Amino acid sequence: MSSEERRDSLADQAAAWIPPWQRPTPAAESPSGDPGSDPPPEVPDPSEVPAAPAGGTGETLGDAAGEGTGQGGTAAQGAERPDPAERGAERPDPAAQGAGQAETAAQDAVAGVPTKQPAGRRRAAPAPAPAPELDDAELRGALEAILLVVDEPVSELTLAQVLEQPAERIGPMLDEIAAGYTAAGHGFELRRAAGGWRLYTRPEYATYVERFVLDGQSVRLTQAALETLAVVAYKQPVTRSRISAIRGVNCDGVIRTLVSRGLVEECGTEPDSGAFLYRTTTMFLEKLGLNSVHDLPPLAPFLPDDVEELADATR
Repeated sequence: MSSEERRDSLADQAAAWIPPWQRPTPAAESPSGDPGSDPPPEVPDPSEVPAAPAGGTGETLGDAAGEGTGQGGTAAQGAERPDPAERGAERPDPAAQGAGQAETAAQDAVAGVPTKQPAGRRRAAPAPAPAPELDDAELRGALEAILLVVDEPVSELTLAQVLEQPAERIGPMLDEIAAGYTAAGHGFELRRAAGGWRLYTRPEYATYVERFVLDGQSVRLTQAALETLAVVAYKQPVTRSRISAIRGVNCDGVIRTLVSRGLVEECGTEPDSGAFLYRTTTMFLEKLGLNSVHDLPPLAPFLPDDVEELADATR
């Protein structure tokens, strides 16, 4: 075969080559009756195939083969990728999804199921409703009921918090209750003591109360304890050495007794010597029915007339 005939044969083959995407789809059954067999390739008519230009047969063949290979690879990759229409069908429709969520929320609302709100739009918990304000009669009764069961003086602020009422109403109402008891001549009275309020028996009925409560059961403080307690009450805060210097005797044991009874307590140390300081307690004010130590009676009427001479003699 001559070189010209070889060129014509290669040009015919290149012109007769059909890309894979243009090839006819095989039928379910081949003409021979075997399912899945490929039909015989169609051979184009040589008269219809245009002749390749001389001198460019090899180049044309290479370009055709390369183009066919590249397009064939592209077609294969395109066959593996999902169709954009199919990808759009797989994605949920935002409108349909929103409608479904709205329908689910409506069903939960009917069934009584609480729905979750977004974090940015979540509502704060509602503030508790304020307590209703009591009228004067109800407030008076509530205060009297509490004061009957307390075992120590209770402050106005505590009463206001318990009753959930303004503190400015508690003080005037307590004063009114105390004035009412005094005007009615009851055997008890309401008065301030140790920074709070408490019911007490009236002094004129003290002998009857003492006969009922303390008959055969009274525990009295000794004379030394009473003297020491008086020094602490009028000189507080005071050290034990100062108390002993005033009384002229050692008072360590008496101080321990008063501390154990809850009438005296430690309240720090003296900066110079480091000795413990002592003062009276709230129980002391409660037992004496005093609101503060400033209500203690003055000492001047109880001092002897020659107190200055006695002070000079002891120096």
